Amino acid sequence: MIKTITDQKKFPFEWLDILDPEPEELKDIAAKYKLHESSIKDWLQTDHLPKYENVGSYVLIIFRIHCHKVPEEADTVPELTDKVVIFMSDERVITLHKKKWDAPKAILENQLEQHHCQTTHDLVNEIVKSCLSTYEAPSVKLTEDIEYYEQNMFLKNRKPTLLKGLYYLRRRTEVTRRVIMLSHEIIDKIDNQEHSNTHTRDTRDLYVKLHNIYDTLFENMNQLVMIYFSISSQRTNEIVRVLTLFSVFFMPLTFIVGIYGMNFDYMPELRLKFGYPGVMILMGLITIGIYTWFKRRGWL
Repeated sequence: MIKTITDQKKFPFEWLDILDPEPEELKDIAAKYKLHESSIKDWLQTDHLPKYENVGSYVLIIFRIHCHKVPEEADTVPELTDKVVIFMSDERVITLHKKKWDAPKAILENQLEQHHCQTTHDLVNEIVKSCLSTYEAPSVKLTEDIEYYEQNMFLKNRKPTLLKGLYYLRRRTEVTRRVIMLSHEIIDKIDNQEHSNTHTRDTRDLYVKLHNIYDTLFENMNQLVMIYFSISSQRTNEIVRVLTLFSVFFMPLTFIVGIYGMNFDYMPELRLKFGYPGVMILMGLITIGIYTWFKRRGWL
């Protein structure tokens, strides 16, 4: 579906917003506006990463916006983000996207009608800024998720599903961070020496802010995973320690029982009147001795 956001009657440029075009419709658009075949192939590639390319008569920008709703086990670029392709020339901007996108309406009302965009470069700057802003809410959600896992690890009993949740949380953080990091060239081209102004610097500031946030989140996630394995290792060591203590108590007792359980014909102790109580007293003394020794060593 092709929608004309602005035309050259009211504004100094035209903006066409296209939602999930059919193959024939896409072919007609490419022919009408002389879009290169490689640019169309980039649009068709669902997992294409952010890109800035000067094709000649226009500039191709591929940006990825964060999805509004993300499944719990989403951990790939197409699952976490949607693609927005921008074709920019001096007189026209064309945006393509597969899902409904509210940015064109907001930019029209808040920027275009307020005459803040005098060129297509100004418009693309606002589009990119709008794309970047989609990563702010997910960063807050990731922070809350990290705090949830911290509480479960330190304050509550560790659940078997915790590690699986940590894996997907780390993957989401890593993928989102990588997408933002790969958008660096686009920001540099928009906020260059030739076109730098207050609005482009605002876009760069937003980018730097998000880059730092996701870097911090990724570092926190790595530390959280390391802490998880450290706690798991500590608890395993505690279990092994308890089992070792039990085995140390029972080893000498089992040794004594094993000797008198061999049933040799000539074992005088078996026929002594006080043989049984004597052995029981000996086993008790050994147990008390081991317990006292462990206490003095601080192992109990």
